[in-house]
Amino acid sequence: MFVKETAFQSSLKGSFPKDWKLAKLGEIISLEYGAGLTERDRKPGPYPVIGSNGVVGHHNQALVKGPGIVVGRKGTIGAVTWVDSDFWPIDTTYYVKLNRQDIFLEWLKTELAFLNLGKLSMSDVVPGLKRDLAYSLQIPIPSLSEQRAIVGVLGVVDCAIELADRIIAKTERLKRGLMQQLLTRGIGHTETKQTPIGKIPKEWEVTELGKLGELQYGYTTSTVEENTGIKFLRITDIEENGSVDWAKVPYCNIPKRDFDKYSLKKGDILFARIGATAGKTALVNENICGVFASYLIRLKTNETVHPPFVFYFTQSAAYWTQALRQREGQLKKGINATMLSKFAVPLPPLEEQKRIAEILSVTDSKLSLGREEKTKLEQIKRGLMDLLLTGKVRIKVD
Repeated sequence: MFVKETAFQSSLKGSFPKDWKLAKLGEIISLEYGAGLTERDRKPGPYPVIGSNGVVGHHNQALVKGPGIVVGRKGTIGAVTWVDSDFWPIDTTYYVKLNRQDIFLEWLKTELAFLNLGKLSMSDVVPGLKRDLAYSLQIPIPSLSEQRAIVGVLGVVDCAIELADRIIAKTERLKRGLMQQLLTRGIGHTETKQTPIGKIPKEWEVTELGKLGELQYGYTTSTVEENTGIKFLRITDIEENGSVDWAKVPYCNIPKRDFDKYSLKKGDILFARIGATAGKTALVNENICGVFASYLIRLKTNETVHPPFVFYFTQSAAYWTQALRQREGQLKKGINATMLSKFAVPLPPLEEQKRIAEILSVTDSKLSLGREEKTKLEQIKRGLMDLLLTGKVRIKVD
C-alpha cells in the first residue's frame, strides 16, 4: 500500500515529490467572511452554526452550502472545522471557497490543519488571521487520486479517535451519574434528610470544610528553567478534571525552612482561589517533591476524612453551587480561605467515604486509559500527516 518516494524536487517550502505541483494557497482557495448571528437571533433548525472553534449552536437557515471548511479568524485563530451539511459560519470565522477543480475538499481540510494557520495571527488590538498571509503560503499538491488515498488512510485513524471520544464521553456520563448517586444517597441507605446542600442519608452529617483540616495559602516565588528537584504547582498546571501532569510542572528555588512549610504531601487537596477557574481542585495522589503557589489554597485533612472523598465532593454540583455563589459576590471572582472554610460538606462514616472514593476511582482509571489511548492515536495521526502530506511516504495509487 505504501511506497517510498525517491525522486524529490526542492523549493523554499522544502523537498517534495517531483510529480507534485507547488502552488500558493491563494491560488487554490479564497477565505470568505462569515456573518454575524447572535444566540438571540438563532431560530431552532437543523443547520449548524460554526464559530472559530466548532459548532456553537443551530439555526433554521444556512449561509453556505456544505460540505465545507471553516477556519477560525478570531478567538481560536486558525482552527479548522469540517462541516458535512449546509451551515452558517459566524463573523469570527472564514469559510473556504475552492478556486480549482483538482482539489479534494477533505484533503484540503487536512492540509489546512497541517499548515498550523494559527501561527499567522497578527498582534493587532484584536488579534486575527490575515488572509494575505495565508494566501502567500505555498503547498505541494499531489494528484487528485493520491489526495483521496491520503484522506482514506487518515480517515481510519480519525475513526479510531472518534471511537475513543465516544468511550470517554460515555465514561464521563457514568462518572457523573455515580457521583450524583453516591454523594447524595450513599451506599445501602434507605432513609434521607433535608440539609442546606440537599437530601443526604439520615446517618450522614453536614459539616464545614474548615473543620476537615487546615487551610493554608501557598508560596510566592517564580519558576526556573533548571531542574532544582522541587516542583512548583500553579493554577495553570491543574487540568479541568482535577488531574496534574507532574512531568510538565516547572521547578522553583525555595529555602529549606519554607520548603518544610509548603511541601506537598500525598492526600493534600489544592483549591484555585483566583481567576476564571477559581474553585477548581486537585488531589495530590502520589509522593511529590514540590510546593504550591500563592494563588492556591491547600487543605491538609485530619483523621476524620478520606482525602479522595473530599476531592470527589469538590467535583459535585453541591460544591460548585457554593463556589460559584461565592465567586459572583467578589470583585475579582475569587475565593479566599475564610469563604472556603464555610463550605458545607456531607460527611459519611470514614469507611463509607473510602468505599465511595474507591468506586469513583475505578471510573477515573478508565477515563485515564481512554484519554491516553486518544493521545496515542492523535500522535499517530500527526506522524502520518507529516509523512503523507509531504510525500516522504507515498500511497500506491492505481
